[in-house]
Amino acid sequence: MTNQKLPKLLLKPVGRAIADFSMIKTGDKILLAVSGGKDSLSLFHILRHFQATSPKKFELGVVTIDPQVEGFKPQALEGFFKKFDTPYFFEEFPIMEQAKKSMKGDSYCSFCARIKRGLMYQVARREGYNVLALGQHLDDLCESLMMSMFHNGKIQTMKAHYINDNKDLRVIRPMAYVRERQLADFAKSADLPVIPDSCPACFSMPSERTYFKKWLLSEEKRVPSLYKNLLSAMKPMLDES
Repeated sequence: MTNQKLPKLLLKPVGRAIADFSMIKTGDKILLAVSGGKDSLSLFHILRHFQATSPKKFELGVVTIDPQVEGFKPQALEGFFKKFDTPYFFEEFPIMEQAKKSMKGDSYCSFCARIKRGLMYQVARREGYNVLALGQHLDDLCESLMMSMFHNGKIQTMKAHYINDNKDLRVIRPMAYVRERQLADFAKSADLPVIPDSCPACFSMPSERTYFKKWLLSEEKRVPSLYKNLLSAMKPMLDES
């Protein structure tokens, strides 16, 4: 199947981030985590573009973690990925059920993220991938920075490129310079098969991330360069220290 027509406004910041943090090396086997949301589905097409055009040759596979939450049906993704010559792995795990049994003073969202990450690492190791690609974007990084400062008293955010604790996998976020609205525009124009998030824990109460997302977007109207300035401030923290 042919590549989606990708706008330069997406390709340029992703290419710059990949170069700035040396995210992709010749011979890498990259496993992309796809939830079915607009961000990870967009990143799939972006990485396919670079796979076809980059002088650094790499392999690409996709993994979806099904948390077995009522109403969330990522099984439809399998049919989508069959159209592409890309290995696809589908893992099921009852995360909500497990959370009720073993969560201790942790938020469901962070518990879920930790379990999902562990399952992704398992698939990567089992299938011989050395890099895990995640779909967070610049808005996510800015929101994480604010949450960390307000609630933990620490100036930190998600890294664009780092090595996991076991030192056997690299984790990359190629869209660290990309705005969320650019991804929303691309997903709509490309008619990507976005699967709505229907996690009851996420909708039961407004999250802190939602609060900071709205606050930052509101402040951006007053300071148009806000996200550019925050990226400049965060950049020293985005690479493996």
